[in-house]
Amino acid sequence: MKNLIKVERARHSLSQTDLAEKCGVTRQTIYAIEKGKFTPSVILAFKISRILSISIEDLFIMEDKDFRI
Repeated sequence: MKNLIKVERARHSLSQTDLAEKCGVTRQTIYAIEKGKFTPSVILAFKISRILSISIEDLFIMEDKDFRI
């Protein structure tokens, strides 16, 4: 799953640490999500999208490979 967190953070002048503190997670968690190494829980995805004022659908992009069975 791809995401636009890094782009949206920059738009809001937030560092990874700033976003992490607002979400109640570590900076490493935000880093891992941005790099696609970790998929956030639904609750965390909602928190991030609300803080960045963007819908979850616009923030997280599902790829065809994510739907393989």
